[in-house]
Amino acid sequence: MLFDFADLAANARYKLLVSTITPRPIAWVVSQDRNGVINAAPFSFFNAFAGDPPVVGIGIGSHKPGQPKDSRANIREIGQFVVNLVSEEIAQAMNVTAIEFEPGVNELTQAGLTTLPSVRVKPPRIAESPVAMECELMQIIDLGPNYGLVLGRVLVMHIRDDVVIDASKQYIDTPKLKLIGRMHGTGWYARTSDLFQMPRIPLDDWKKRPGSQ
Repeated sequence: MLFDFADLAANARYKLLVSTITPRPIAWVVSQDRNGVINAAPFSFFNAFAGDPPVVGIGIGSHKPGQPKDSRANIREIGQFVVNLVSEEIAQAMNVTAIEFEPGVNELTQAGLTTLPSVRVKPPRIAESPVAMECELMQIIDLGPNYGLVLGRVLVMHIRDDVVIDASKQYIDTPKLKLIGRMHGTGWYARTSDLFQMPRIPLDDWKKRPGSQ
């Protein structure tokens, strides 16, 4: 069935995107304003976009046109933020921080979480998160009145000691992280424990297959 986005309302286009682009990793963003007030919120329009320089991108919306969410306003103001990843063990706490609390409420306190100081940026990281990336703002691309794409350069990555197999070779026990991803609809998530391996095919091997030209 064809869905022409030119004929659809914004909420209909959104539903189609989030129902099909799955699973989406979750950026649990910690930011702070110039007065040091901390904000934490999860975003699933998120991924890595480059390795050199190391760049992550997060799509952050607005409460309404002209009123960006606290995370985007803080990042624009301070130019720094921390992306924490979400494991199964802390999924419920992440969900608490998604509540639309009043301005000034510390979402991390509400969720019973603790913080650790960052090394290179002002906002702290979430102590319970298995992976945290300290980032500096590279650019915010305005995508219209409701959305902005935040591009951040990763300065430092903290990874929980027990999932690091060999630090010198950057070998990580990825399944042990037990990260979750965002799925379709309201409140649906996916675990990353159901895996299968499919090695890439070298070109020479492909050309050797029976019937190849």
